[in-house]
Amino acid sequence: MAKPKTPRLAKLRLSIFAAKLFAEWRRLELPAGAGSVVVGVSGGADSTALLLALDELTTAKKIDLKIIVAHLDHGLRQESRSDARWLRQLTKSLDSAPEIVIGKANLKRSKQTGVTENLEQAARKARYDFLVKTAGKRKAQLILTAHTLDDQAETILMRLLRGSAAEGLGGIVPVRSLAPNSDFRLIRPLVSWAHRAQTEDYCVRRKVNYRVDAMNSDEAFSRVRVRKQLLPLMKSFNPRIVEALSRTAALLNEDTQALAAAAKGLLEAAARQNGTAGETNPRSINVSVLAKAPAALRRRALREWILQARGDLRRVEMVHLLAVEALLGGQRGGRVAELPGRMTVIRKRGWLEFADKSIEKGPLDL
Repeated sequence: MAKPKTPRLAKLRLSIFAAKLFAEWRRLELPAGAGSVVVGVSGGADSTALLLALDELTTAKKIDLKIIVAHLDHGLRQESRSDARWLRQLTKSLDSAPEIVIGKANLKRSKQTGVTENLEQAARKARYDFLVKTAGKRKAQLILTAHTLDDQAETILMRLLRGSAAEGLGGIVPVRSLAPNSDFRLIRPLVSWAHRAQTEDYCVRRKVNYRVDAMNSDEAFSRVRVRKQLLPLMKSFNPRIVEALSRTAALLNEDTQALAAAAKGLLEAAARQNGTAGETNPRSINVSVLAKAPAALRRRALREWILQARGDLRRVEMVHLLAVEALLGGQRGGRVAELPGRMTVIRKRGWLEFADKSIEKGPLDL
């Protein structure tokens, strides 16, 4: 196999793409030296462009970080092995001499009704598990993925179609913790400014023939249908719909952060009535304190309370949240709301509590 060619770059002159990445790096206040970063690279245009730009910044001495390329073979395509071989050759050609880690997942594809979306979720989980495992072994706290403005628009539309709340419609945030109290931060340094066409163009300019995944054109997946059918239609109304959706997501994120802070204060006040102020995971919260609060804050407080107890919110939908909220009405205790994973919330003497048997017995839905 021919070795990919990457032209050497002048140390002080950055390409437009790399310069924009560096500007975003500084805007996000990310560390520029003395550490390692794990970069998820599939071989597609987006992730390849991110890797090439990081290599350019390293060569130009704009950043001084150890780059660890993490590539997961999902085992879904016949070409996946050649993708890994191609990526090994690419990394060897780069001036920054990144380390590469190849992982293997055993996902099986099926054309059965409804299975394609479950496959997409399983692939995503396997990918992030692999990235976290790689970061842990290499003692890297930053994990980078190459989500773009186009990915942002697709994600917002998919969540809108599913009836997501403001948190979901905030889309993909540039920086977030991978889990509560996690040491790993997930960074999407392209999501606020880069289009897919720009990543493709940058790869071409660097003379790197990125890989093309045929599954990205398979309309059995809802994301592909959004990309190929819905977004082109919306562009006929607004040619800059992708940017418009990104702005909307950014505004919703600002509102959500403000409401989240207020909801945290409400949850602390509801716990304080029982003398549990300062507890990380309050077991009991006061009904009257919550009932007096506006619905938007009350539901966010309840959502956070459930999250702290469960460790995640998988399969917890609005119907479950409304069932817990309904316990706040009236005066009668002894009422119960069921949550996924055999978890139960009960109203007892003016308090909401998690039933001990639900928390202590049986695995939670993790």
